[in-house]
Amino acid sequence: MRYTLLLHYAEATAEDIGKEAIEAGMAAFQAYAKALEEADVLVCAEVLQPSALSTTVTLRHGGLQVQDGPYADSKEQLGGTFVLDVPDLDTALAWAEKCPAAQWGTVEIRPSAVRFVGGRWIPA
Repeated sequence: MRYTLLLHYAEATAEDIGKEAIEAGMAAFQAYAKALEEADVLVCAEVLQPSALSTTVTLRHGGLQVQDGPYADSKEQLGGTFVLDVPDLDTALAWAEKCPAAQWGTVEIRPSAVRFVGGRWIPA
């Protein structure tokens, strides 16, 4: 079963965080990603750009509307994702507990419903 770990944490600049903390965080995430790969459960992982670089698109009001971010006055951002292929929620929870972002933010674990493979949607 596929689960996506959605990493939510306070959005801060490099100056806010500091060089040492950034280096320590990068090392922690490198070790975490390596452990996921060695366990053969990592499908993919991405670190996202700051929310100020986001853009949304909607057709809800009858025509294309494009809006540049940021969108809401929020203290947290979606900072990255890890997609895991693991047997069950308990295993996903165990990996989420080891995620470095859990130490300073929230890790949301969401199961996949379907995925697009070979030109069609199949149950995840």
